[in-house]
Amino acid sequence: MSKLDELLNATRINDLLKKQEEEKKCKNSILWIFAIVGAIAAVAGIAYAAYKFFTPDYLEDFEDDFEDDFDDDFFDDEEDEVE
Repeated sequence: MSKLDELLNATRINDLLKKQEEEKKCKNSILWIFAIVGAIAAVAGIAYAAYKFFTPDYLEDFEDDFEDDFDDDFFDDEEDEVE
């Protein structure tokens, strides 16, 4: 009976070890997936920051044109009223 008990214990231990190996594989694959997604997000963030930094701001030029026209008209009106 002792041989039979040793054999049963050995199979139980092997089953537990196999389950632990499968869990490690699952955790390892999930870790790789998160690492890949994180790397892609980091590259996308860097690309977006570089795009925003190097893209010229056209709105400033657009607003400056209108501000100059308004200032000229305003001062012309004051000169007409004074005369």
